[in-house]
Amino acid sequence: MSAAITILGQISREDFLRDYWQKKPLLIRQALPDFIPPLEIDELAGLSLEEGVESRIVMEQGPDGPWQLFDGPFEEDFLQALPEHNWTLLVQAVDHLLPEVGDLIQAFDFLPRWRVDDIMISYAPTGGSVGPHIDYYDVFLLQASGQRRWQLGQFCDENTELRQDTRLKILTDFQAHPEMDWVLEPGDLLYLPPQLAHWGTSLSQDCTTWSVGFRALSAEEILCGAADFIGERLKEDQRYSDADLTLPRHVAEIDDAAVLRLKTLLAKTLEQPAALSEWFGRAMTQTKYPDQLLPPEHPWQQEQLEALVRFASAQQPLLCLAEGSRLAFRASQEGSWLFADGEAWPYPVELQPWVEEFTQAQRLTAASLQKALAHPVSAQLVLQMINQGSLYTPEV
Repeated sequence: MSAAITILGQISREDFLRDYWQKKPLLIRQALPDFIPPLEIDELAGLSLEEGVESRIVMEQGPDGPWQLFDGPFEEDFLQALPEHNWTLLVQAVDHLLPEVGDLIQAFDFLPRWRVDDIMISYAPTGGSVGPHIDYYDVFLLQASGQRRWQLGQFCDENTELRQDTRLKILTDFQAHPEMDWVLEPGDLLYLPPQLAHWGTSLSQDCTTWSVGFRALSAEEILCGAADFIGERLKEDQRYSDADLTLPRHVAEIDDAAVLRLKTLLAKTLEQPAALSEWFGRAMTQTKYPDQLLPPEHPWQQEQLEALVRFASAQQPLLCLAEGSRLAFRASQEGSWLFADGEAWPYPVELQPWVEEFTQAQRLTAASLQKALAHPVSAQLVLQMINQGSLYTPEV
């Protein structure tokens, strides 16, 4: 799509990464001037009725108090009874459900694809809002229809006070910046770095906003996840030791030398580049909703792959990445892995061109599948991805 060229307006990709990414907000007027949402508001509401779809409704003044949060799936009667103004419907990961929504992600190919989390779509009638809040991840906010006012405020941290009378993380003190108070029209795009306070309010009855969010693991998730992964590979004899022990000043004291030994042991334990690479690739490609992956009823064998390409034209797409699936690779001195939906498979260096071609296209044509079949490892990789539901055969 041409959006890959135009979405940053007059700002180059290099300038955006240097000057704005995770640093300061950026408003791009008419980033996608001809954007037409591929689903109607009623269709979005319909998704919120379905089991397995994560959805929420926020009411600024609910029946039980301010900033009330309701979790889906919803009943149709509940939606029909909503007031005319001042509420917001949010449906998470719509790109996992509709390929035409996921197409927007192509516009952000100046960022690593494995950093993209999902596309959330919100609808709000006039006055609808989720209140002044912060996110701990980068987000691009595309105005798809209607108008929304965005007020930006201060950068916040864990010490920023939140309201205690709601389940939502609403800021008690929102310091609006007068020069960052904008009304977005359809096609406008607003980038927000992490932890910047913002407050969006619908100004029309047809306000829909697409939020492209980026995955950002917390330090806790990284430390605990990596430690657990590496811990499974440690030997029984890797223990705290103190062969350099000297007479203690006090028999109950844990002295500096003891803590230094601990730090040394931890550093040595974590100094495993291959294990860290494998864990990180698995973590960053872990699918958000595993139930959305649909493995075949019977595991595929290589004969079925060979049958696929036998009568196909070279550029015919035979296998597509499932909506919601995540791909990445790592090629380094410590090893090479293809990652798909939390799984990691090593591959030899001669397959690097095929891996790059496949992960870029996120599908396999007859020609690229034929290349995969020419090597036993790549053929096995394709079978593994089919059999875990990461790849599927599109309907013709």
